[in-house]
Amino acid sequence: MEGILEKQKKQYVKLSVKGGGCAGFQYEWNAVDNIDADDELIELKNGKFAIDGVGLMYVMGTTIDYKEEVFGSYMSIVNPNATSSCGCGESFGV
Repeated sequence: MEGILEKQKKQYVKLSVKGGGCAGFQYEWNAVDNIDADDELIELKNGKFAIDGVGLMYVMGTTIDYKEEVFGSYMSIVNPNATSSCGCGESFGV
């Protein structure tokens, strides 16, 4: 995460949940300088991670892991609240 923040020159990596996507909701990732008062802030050893306060109930208990592989990097998301998901992993249903 530290590399993302340095590259983007931002303070936080923020996860939001928005309506849409092929399964009903979709994850939205942003590098931001400011967070909202109702956002959940998690300070990690390699950066600051924020979760949108509105979407927090949809991602409680979720495991997020940044993975770098030969063909690229991605965020692996295991959401125990999801009852369905799309093939790309960016969309889910509850």
